[in-house]
Amino acid sequence: MRLSQYFLPLLRENPSEAQIVSHRLMLRAGMIRQSSAGIYSWLPLGFRVLKRVEQIVREEQDRSGAQEILMPTIQPAELWRESGRYEDYGKEMLRIRDRHEREMLYGPTNEEQVTVIVRDAIRSYRDLPKNLYHIQWKFRDEVRPRFGVMRGREFLMKDNYSFDLDQKGAKHSYNKMFVAYLRTFARMRLKAIPMRADTGPIGGDLSHEFQILAETGESAVFCDRRWLETDILAEAESLGYDSDLEPFFRQWTGLYAATDEMHKPESCPIPADQLVSARGIEVGHIFYFGAKYSKPMGAVVAGPNGEEVPLEMGSYGIGVSRLVGALIEANHDDAGIIWPESVAPFRLGLINLRPADDKCRAAADDLYSKLRNAGIEALYDDRDESPGAKFAAMDLIGLPDQLIIGPRGLAAGNIEWKRRRTGERQDLPLDNTVQRFAEGG
Repeated sequence: MRLSQYFLPLLRENPSEAQIVSHRLMLRAGMIRQSSAGIYSWLPLGFRVLKRVEQIVREEQDRSGAQEILMPTIQPAELWRESGRYEDYGKEMLRIRDRHEREMLYGPTNEEQVTVIVRDAIRSYRDLPKNLYHIQWKFRDEVRPRFGVMRGREFLMKDNYSFDLDQKGAKHSYNKMFVAYLRTFARMRLKAIPMRADTGPIGGDLSHEFQILAETGESAVFCDRRWLETDILAEAESLGYDSDLEPFFRQWTGLYAATDEMHKPESCPIPADQLVSARGIEVGHIFYFGAKYSKPMGAVVAGPNGEEVPLEMGSYGIGVSRLVGALIEANHDDAGIIWPESVAPFRLGLINLRPADDKCRAAADDLYSKLRNAGIEALYDDRDESPGAKFAAMDLIGLPDQLIIGPRGLAAGNIEWKRRRTGERQDLPLDNTVQRFAEGG
């Protein structure tokens, strides 16, 4: 994509309404614009990152055996009355009436909706287990939305729901999602620490939040210092989802980690010098709640002996749009964003320092064409701007690598390569550049 044609409304100054780094940088980098309190439009650059994050989440859900569906944003109130949650949920739920005066709501979550789908379709234990997920926009009417997409009212979420015959099967489904979440976040270069957590309005007696550590985290978290030295992906990658995952679950929950609500200083098993106290950003949450929804809603199957058995259920959420903000909180410097390659909106930025120079323009145009033909997504800054403005823009939007064409290097047959994360620079032969990045950069 040529930057001269791209819709990228950059801001030079920090917006006054933005309190945290991710909100400031998303606005300055032209990723989002506020529509109303806690509700945002996603512009081209931000939307590309959002879709990258969504695709990683989808791939790991599919890999675990979960099946994708799509449920509506608007749900009938009677479903929530069946479960008993309609009056309990509070003012965070947006309640509406249609033209026929039927009570509806904008779904903050989907336990009721998916329970009805499965209740009406599955009659026998032979059809179990099942795990269904979707990626859909949700709305929770926060009293005080803040921090941009980190605590908005409208947000994109992956939520899935497991259905099993008994507690043993349900715990295996829980463990599968535990592993899938660790893999998902590790692919984004995030170290997400699973922590015992309160179940809140979802309910149940087993729950883990996945928290990344950041100075701007919204809540206090506590963990064993050894968590900071672990390589989660290396451990999780070799596991098969059909194997016994309980030893892995026990291994990784054996290292102490707890949210503020669950941490009890007087009974904490970790010595003070080994305990890390920090701020955390929640990026995922998993729950096992047994028959909390299946019993009141009549979601039962015929068991092996013909008896009716209520389904054992769990639910599992990842805030997809929230993850974009969390990624920035974990990957930035004073100049701007530093995207991990797996979620970057473009693989690299191509900068022509002298667009008015015929040789520079021809070389940059030719390289851009070759990169595209090789399937390498590049954002090509072909604007008539100063070199300083171009460098600042590229550092702000944070693509993993920058390729810089100027008269001096071109005369020697070279192009300058800058790695955004380290700032390291080196010359590359122009003729070998495409091959270098086609092979992994």
